[in-house]
Amino acid sequence: MDSDLNFIHNILTDQMVSSGFPLVYKGKLSHQIMRLFTSMAENKISEKCKDVAVQKRVFHVIVELAQNITKHSDDFDKDGIGNGVFVVGEKQDFYYVITGNIIKSERVNTLQEHIDRLNTMTKEELDNLHRTQMKEGELSAKGGAGLGLIDLVRKTGEKLVYNFEELENKKRFFIVKVSISKEQVS
Repeated sequence: MDSDLNFIHNILTDQMVSSGFPLVYKGKLSHQIMRLFTSMAENKISEKCKDVAVQKRVFHVIVELAQNITKHSDDFDKDGIGNGVFVVGEKQDFYYVITGNIIKSERVNTLQEHIDRLNTMTKEELDNLHRTQMKEGELSAKGGAGLGLIDLVRKTGEKLVYNFEELENKKRFFIVKVSISKEQVS
């Protein structure tokens, strides 16, 4: 198991239980469930963190990743609402949000290339890409213009940690972790 997977495995097992903070959800992410989950996370984080800017960044990441599951999961219920796993927690220097959802294997290469590209870009390059997507990005069939992941890296200043676990029927379990520093990001 590589270090990123090991981190995610640890978060989802021992460390998650011992931190006393994590919020975990597995299932469909309807609008009502998203609102409830984000409200609980917002309350927990505001209890622990008095820095409003950090609170807003954490909340932004939660909302963006929840929307990614609802819009881009290839595992959905009869209403077309995406299913997934959602974890919010805290380590000493950062908060983290981990999500997981099933996607078709055919989407892996494009998504992996996109994330790898974002992870190597400077803040200025990310800002320029964001502006370009805002002006020229075409809406996908699911309503996005490719801004979500760009925005996550821009606003947190952190690389996305991810993995694609192979499943049956040409599907993968896409896991992504976003860290949010407890310090101000410029």
